[in-house]
Amino acid sequence: MRRLRRGDRMVAIAHRLFQEPHTVFPLGTFTEALGAAKSTISEDISSLRETCEQFQLGRIETLAGATGGVRFTPHRTPGQIRAIAEDLARRLREPSRILPGGFLYTADLLSLPSLVSALGGVFATFFADRRPDVVLSMEVQGIPLALMTARAFNVPLVTARRGGMGTEGPTVGVNYVSGSSRAVQSMTLPLRAVPPGARALFIDDFLRGGGTARGVFDLMREFQAEIVGIGVLIETAHPSEKLVDEYVSLLVFEGIDEARGAIRLGPSQWALGHPPHR
Repeated sequence: MRRLRRGDRMVAIAHRLFQEPHTVFPLGTFTEALGAAKSTISEDISSLRETCEQFQLGRIETLAGATGGVRFTPHRTPGQIRAIAEDLARRLREPSRILPGGFLYTADLLSLPSLVSALGGVFATFFADRRPDVVLSMEVQGIPLALMTARAFNVPLVTARRGGMGTEGPTVGVNYVSGSSRAVQSMTLPLRAVPPGARALFIDDFLRGGGTARGVFDLMREFQAEIVGIGVLIETAHPSEKLVDEYVSLLVFEGIDEARGAIRLGPSQWALGHPPHR
């Protein structure tokens, strides 16, 4: 292999760190792969850290000790989170998104990898101190959002489903009451999906009454696992009393005036940097 220039080494190091966020890499990983001395790699990482800080790309940390090394943590600044929320709210307020019955069309935006990846970074920032072992979602539309959040934490995604599954082995199921319709529904998850003692972060696209989120608590109890956070893309302003108290939303949906073609939706207090006290 030809002798690498500093720029070559930094690109290679950044690519590895960004591909596996939260993973601690011993410096030896890069000295061997890039054929450089440890002191050289340390200088490269120091420059890379300064670049990430300057352009607000995330955090690169070096950890001392026998198990130390370097790791990358995705991080969005308060200004970036607010800008993402305001841009998304503007796009969702387009009158063409109004569906019969007062519903809002969001599927196209939740299928955009660049947007959903950014949203995953936002939720990874909101819940950075929770250190989940898995990210949990409920089928269907919340899956891309949860997957990108799992990607940012570099942990597995597990998806609960309504009804049974015949191809994933034994399952565990619970019944729960919908917070909006008050109807009894069920959710199931493969028995092997979540190990006992796991810390689960629940991510979903929409929260109205909180019945699904409440059911997830019951489901994780059956797995002897713990819900360490709930993040939703959009919460409804009504009902104001949800079945769960602790959650984080990015947008608040207040309703639709179909006659005027107006959608009342905007950034949440979390997105604006003023989380409510509960």
